[in-house]
Amino acid sequence: MLLKANAMTDTKNQFPQLFLRLAIAVTMLSAVADRFGWWSKENSAWGNMASFEKYTRQLTSFLPETLSTFSAYAATCLEIIFPLMLILGFKTKLAAYGSSILLLIFAISMTMALGVKAPFDYSVWVGSAAAFLLAVQSQYSFSIDHLTKK
Repeated sequence: MLLKANAMTDTKNQFPQLFLRLAIAVTMLSAVADRFGWWSKENSAWGNMASFEKYTRQLTSFLPETLSTFSAYAATCLEIIFPLMLILGFKTKLAAYGSSILLLIFAISMTMALGVKAPFDYSVWVGSAAAFLLAVQSQYSFSIDHLTKK
């Protein structure tokens, strides 16, 4: 029995791959929406950017405060750009690798600052691994990348 080198790009896996793209993107955008106060107080982890900056300082206590604050805003910008790219399927490989690395940095920072349990509770390791799995695909169905490849 021969196995395909990249089973996720098999036509029967087009929808699971799209679902993975959308799930990663919506999850990241949900975190951004929380920082902007778009979730109700009951469903919010931070509720505003100032609280997220404070949380980021907790995770990056090894950095000077200015760099820590910068990292909060840089992460937020990337957590907007990468998901939008994933939703559109534009430069999907780049967006998936970027998402994976960003989530990996977040998971490591959470582990160092808050302990092993915290990143598991928020599935940050799973998100990073899922984005990495998406990044290694050879093609992306239902995407701008697929349309422009032809």
